[in-house]
Amino acid sequence: MKGIVLAGGLGTRLRPLTAVTNKHLLPVYDQPMIYYPIQTLVNAGIKEIMIVTGGNSAGDFLKLLGNGKTFGLKHLNYTYQEGEGGIAEALSLAEDFADGEPICIVLGDNIIEGNILRAVRAYRHQGGGAKILLKRVTDPQRFGVPELDGRRVVRIEEKPSAPKSDYAVIGIYMYDNEVFDIIRTLKPSERGELEITDVNNLYIARDEMTWDELEGWWTDAGTFESLLRASNLVAESGANKMEVEDAAQAGTAR
Repeated sequence: MKGIVLAGGLGTRLRPLTAVTNKHLLPVYDQPMIYYPIQTLVNAGIKEIMIVTGGNSAGDFLKLLGNGKTFGLKHLNYTYQEGEGGIAEALSLAEDFADGEPICIVLGDNIIEGNILRAVRAYRHQGGGAKILLKRVTDPQRFGVPELDGRRVVRIEEKPSAPKSDYAVIGIYMYDNEVFDIIRTLKPSERGELEITDVNNLYIARDEMTWDELEGWWTDAGTFESLLRASNLVAESGANKMEVEDAAQAGTAR
């Protein structure tokens, strides 16, 4: 399995901080934001990783991350997204990198307390299709919200006024190689973007979507409020923790 961190966008909700740099290069407590999603993938045993970025600060990722030595990696891959085409459009740029293998995508402003190794291993045993990670939240109307029927995902609605559950679809997704064919069928939304929710709903329509609930806390860091919350959570309890059993197994996940 290969890993992809999506770190493009203009970060308009964090202006003026993002007037001179990419959002994902901002600090979250004592590390740059981009460190956390990379470590999430590394903790899950994923060693082949691509960073998708864009804008005027793309070169700063190479200066900061190099070939990933900080994370114990021998090599990091990079690609550039022109403009604001949406998450699914950014993902499409990684098709050659994926090279037919399943992929795990982490949005660049997602920060978690624990790790996703067990979910990654469950997806590998699943043998195809897609898996999303969910988390109970108090304000689901801010996120993509799944309608659930037991262990089955019925549909995902983006920022619904009347949410059908109290779960949020967090920014961690796993797909087989069919995802790139699905993206090619998408039409831009009213925002002019290719939406990841449309990708997920097409997998649901095929009855090829599973879900797991993330353990530990989760937050994004795309607003001033959530950026502060993320820094406080990391300062108080740390992020990307690994259980002893998980740490021993991480090297076996591919």
